[in-house]
Amino acid sequence: MREHDVISWDGTKIRAWQTDTDGTPVLLCPGVGSGPESWPSLADRGGLLSWYMRGTMGSDRPVDGRNISLDDHVSDAIAVLDDAGVERCVVMGWSMGVTIAAELALRHPERVAGVLLVAGAPGDSFDAMLPLVPKNVRRFIGLAGTKLLQQAGPLLDTVLHRVPVTDVTTFLLRHSGVIKPSSDPQAVTNAVGRFLQHDWRWYFTLALALGETPRQDLSPIVCPVTILAGRDDVLATTESMSGPVGALPQARLRVLPCSHYLPLEAPEVVSAELDLLLDRVRSVDFATSEAFTEGSRSRT
Repeated sequence: MREHDVISWDGTKIRAWQTDTDGTPVLLCPGVGSGPESWPSLADRGGLLSWYMRGTMGSDRPVDGRNISLDDHVSDAIAVLDDAGVERCVVMGWSMGVTIAAELALRHPERVAGVLLVAGAPGDSFDAMLPLVPKNVRRFIGLAGTKLLQQAGPLLDTVLHRVPVTDVTTFLLRHSGVIKPSSDPQAVTNAVGRFLQHDWRWYFTLALALGETPRQDLSPIVCPVTILAGRDDVLATTESMSGPVGALPQARLRVLPCSHYLPLEAPEVVSAELDLLLDRVRSVDFATSEAFTEGSRSRT
């Protein structure tokens, strides 16, 4: 994996990363504070591009602390694409990165050939949480809980930065309900090791700014879309994912026996669904190409 810096619209230095080999370009919109370790099935895939969110894992915090809205994350995505010389590609998103991927497709349809949304609702993330809680109080609980965690950031730093990531730690995580035992122990170790080192007040500041984005209207999206939902996901209910895409002409929904950490628990499914989406995109591009349409006219 290669990393380098990209300058976004407001001068903020964004740390971009991409896989080492060439291939069909795919842009990954990250969840808050996540990196390539969260996607073990894609580590060897050529052409994968992504970045670290502002203020995390090598990306600078913006000078203006207000520049962490959805607009800014979409601008960072465009900066990564432009830097790589990618005019159009499939876009993926996980967790709150789903909101970024969806907005990118809405604002820049000419840049997005297909969309893969994984374990995340398109906007209104706090309303999508806690499936066993009455719907009318989900947003309040999610928002209030995140604000409390934001205030507890320094305490979380003191504790979590000292947690050793060992086989015991990984075993407990995989059998606690947070991450399911179907995940690979080494993949979980790799992902958790970096994740625990966040500045947790900043982490929850990012989550609050992005999570309060209103539910997005995806009806203008006409490219192929795939949704992978976790049946046991407490941070993004299947309903919150399937509802906004139900009427889309080229939407595919797959519900898996997974938690929010679906990319770690079913990596082979993620890879297979990405391949299928790329095939669908190629088929649509061929069917709408000038050569195909001209040939059709000549036979009529």
